[in-house]
Amino acid sequence: MSSLRMPDPSLPSPPGPTARDVAVEIIRTLRDSGHEAYLAGGCVRDELLGLPASDFDVATDATPDRIRSLFRRTAAVGASFGVILVKDAGHVIEVATFRADGSYSDSRRPDSVRFSTPEEDAKRRDFTVNALFLDPLQPPHSDARVIDFVGGLADLHARVLRAVGDPDRRLAEDHLRALRAARLAGRLDFRVDPATADAIRRHASELRGVSRERIGDELRTMHASTGRVRGIALMHDLALDAAVLDEKPLSPSLDHVRRLPSDAPFPAMLAALALDRATPLLPDSGLANRYRRSLCLSNEEHVDLSRILAHHAILRDQWLNLEMHAQKRIAADARFSWALSLLAVRDPELAARADARLAVLRSDGIGLAPPPLLTGDDLIALGAKPGPLFKSILDDLYNAQLRGDLHDRPAAVELARRRIV
Repeated sequence: MSSLRMPDPSLPSPPGPTARDVAVEIIRTLRDSGHEAYLAGGCVRDELLGLPASDFDVATDATPDRIRSLFRRTAAVGASFGVILVKDAGHVIEVATFRADGSYSDSRRPDSVRFSTPEEDAKRRDFTVNALFLDPLQPPHSDARVIDFVGGLADLHARVLRAVGDPDRRLAEDHLRALRAARLAGRLDFRVDPATADAIRRHASELRGVSRERIGDELRTMHASTGRVRGIALMHDLALDAAVLDEKPLSPSLDHVRRLPSDAPFPAMLAALALDRATPLLPDSGLANRYRRSLCLSNEEHVDLSRILAHHAILRDQWLNLEMHAQKRIAADARFSWALSLLAVRDPELAARADARLAVLRSDGIGLAPPPLLTGDDLIALGAKPGPLFKSILDDLYNAQLRGDLHDRPAAVELARRRIV
């Protein structure tokens, strides 16, 4: 058993080992113990492309029991599939035994696996660029550094995303691979191999049978990527969007998605996508509820999406004509700014007028959401009892404060006393 090399205590402490350092040390330990071991999967792809990798996986001929015997801190999260987590220096590395998969009766996981060779392990993977192995112990420019059984290196250089082997078989094994192809090609700015693209279109409707939670997570990952717009465009081009959103096929323009700021939250992206798909956006249209079901939105995401859609509708139809206090109450909501940015795509003149009005409201010496002069506790101290009148008094007091009709606490107390009596 080996451990990471400790620094000389007489020297300044360097930064701790990276995840890659830990993975390489795991490979060194496995090699020293007589096993074959490589970096595998997405980390190899990203390293060869010069991109930062977040997860480092190791593939080896060592069995799960053997892996656990060689490392002190392990966890068996998928021992039946040959997967062991090895923990060291604050990092968790997935170490998997080379395997070949049996049939996929649930279109998600193989019914059985058998431990096998690196070549068989590569040929069971989804896309060729994800099926490369890398030997980090070889010199950087050595021909032996990359192990390629499926033509993944050529596809990497050509910037092509291609299914390993028969694309129909790969997609039938796990229907989510179709959406993953759009997300990955979008992130990497790759083109999808025509045969793979045709197979994805043939299998697109099968996404409706995939767990909505898995689909939602994949779409969130796509949204967080720098290739978000490309991924969503590919999702449409590959005929996946209707199954992903559980809607009828539509022809989105993607104008709103393209113009969305890079820091936009996931619900804002969904609102932009709905606008681009010409989906009815009235607050009572039920769109937020539909997306909640189709993408397993969290309560917070559902509320955010609902508010963005509602604010967009109000901005479009009536916000500029509302009284000052009503404008301020709506504009104080954090989702208002996202609704305004979406409005600017199709009606920049109206959005500019709304933005100018917003600037006036913010700079009037009162602000959009000043602390209330009186609270519910204050009303109770004045003898009010909670109920419909109680809320009405608080609302009226705060509206007057927002308009500038109430400037101080004594005036607010006097007005409240008259309303309570």
